[in-house]
Amino acid sequence: MLPVSHWMAGVCSVSFLYLTAPIAGESVQHVDAASCKQCHEEIYQQWSGSMHANSSALKDPIHGAFYKNVVGDPTQEDVKAGNGKYPVCLKCHAPVAAMEGSTKLDAKPAYAQGIGCTTCHSFSAFKGTDTPDGKPLYGTDAYEMDKASLYGPSGISYTTERTPADAKWPTPVHHPVPMQGNKSELFKSNDACMGCHEKRSNPHGTPLCRTGDEYRTGKNFVSCQACHMSIVSVPKLKDGQVVAGEMISIPDHSMAGGHDDKMITRGIALSMDTKQEGDVIKATLLVRNRLPHAYPTGAPFRNFFIRVATYDKDGQMLWKNYEVHPIKDDPKAAFWYTLGDEAGNPTMPPKATQVLSDTRLKPNEVRTLEYEIPVKPGTSILRAEALYDLLLPPIKANMKGKLPDDLLTPKLVAAVEIRL
Repeated sequence: MLPVSHWMAGVCSVSFLYLTAPIAGESVQHVDAASCKQCHEEIYQQWSGSMHANSSALKDPIHGAFYKNVVGDPTQEDVKAGNGKYPVCLKCHAPVAAMEGSTKLDAKPAYAQGIGCTTCHSFSAFKGTDTPDGKPLYGTDAYEMDKASLYGPSGISYTTERTPADAKWPTPVHHPVPMQGNKSELFKSNDACMGCHEKRSNPHGTPLCRTGDEYRTGKNFVSCQACHMSIVSVPKLKDGQVVAGEMISIPDHSMAGGHDDKMITRGIALSMDTKQEGDVIKATLLVRNRLPHAYPTGAPFRNFFIRVATYDKDGQMLWKNYEVHPIKDDPKAAFWYTLGDEAGNPTMPPKATQVLSDTRLKPNEVRTLEYEIPVKPGTSILRAEALYDLLLPPIKANMKGKLPDDLLTPKLVAAVEIRL
């Protein structure tokens, strides 16, 4: 039998002076994330820098730009999408606002906060991503949302009553907001993620995101959390300061994905075989997706491309597999999702009526690229690089000056180099 103090070690502090329950009449989803910080400071620090914390159109530059262009001002009430309905994107990007039918995201802290702690931790059941008649359920609509209690993966129930300092099990652990146990099956499964990451279609029914289908196609068993919320050991924090010599192990609530430079390097591996015949190098490049879903996945404008180039001993480029961009000059080296209009012309996601092509890497796929490369005088290095972009070239051109440069710059995610 473990003492309550053992359960609470590294998780809950003694004082809850600043931790607040919901205001009378408001749901538990309005508990501010800063309140959770009082006991879960390390998790709060991770979350506060995550895309979950910055998911709303007020904080995410890319989503915000699309939202303003397609829907309207995120600080105005009763804004409608192009189809005249409530903006479905808010169900994932500003779920508390969506639960309450508001579009004014600065009206309440929980709206602007995006996906806060209590958004996910108030899931009591997963309903699935479709109704019985096939209507899609997005975001919080895919869950039974408890407005009075919280849940987590531990399986332990807590009490709002104070726990004596010398208490031993089975005295319940104190938590200032009611917390129910017996939900670890939900919180340790993909169901906890699929409400937002299963699928998404535009108003025309054209699929924009299908991460759930991609995962099932790959016939994998690893959970989303295994990669995106792996257990990490971090320095223990106290009032924002590192406690010397103390570490704590927690699920990583930074929940890194397509915006994280380190995460996007995990999925792609390159290898290359070469054979020189006279003044030509015959190169066979293998591009491997090591993930249980497509690479890239999620937003349809994410893409990556392969640059194959030769250099002299000083790093001066002598030859490259494209002039402008592989999408134009070397299509086999471009991995992207192409959406089109009724006439078959490429178009933006909100207007698309069909998928024209999908050259992204499928789960666990290996793609072979072959090149015949001229050996110019001074050639000493052959290098292939995989470069990841959050946006397609035409969108990047339109967003120049509207988005931070780092969001418009390709990120190196894999490389292979041969010295000749």
